[in-house]
Amino acid sequence: MRQLESKLQQSCVKWFRLQYPKLVLFAVPNGGSRNVLEAAKMKREGVMAGVADLILLKQNANYGALCIEMKYGGGRQSDHQKQFEKYCHRYGYQYAVCRTFDEFRDTVECYINE
Repeated sequence: MRQLESKLQQSCVKWFRLQYPKLVLFAVPNGGSRNVLEAAKMKREGVMAGVADLILLKQNANYGALCIEMKYGGGRQSDHQKQFEKYCHRYGYQYAVCRTFDEFRDTVECYINE
């Protein structure tokens, strides 16, 4: 399931970069398996559980940025991800969960054109 989610995210990022080459959309490396030392180092560097997979640094009429959590199929948000979603809403950022390429594309285009 994780590989399918990764492939979905790769497709979405590829499309985004072709459509909006001047905008900044980046991935947050907060997933995956790491050894204990690497995980501890990354935590000290600021990696935080629950942060959205993709962040679009563009303000629109209503929000300061767009945070996107990618899920494949029936994948569910973790408790940390739900807390991060609440944080986004509280501080003026849009948060979306996208499960398909079409949902990602529609979310991004709606956000950019708002």
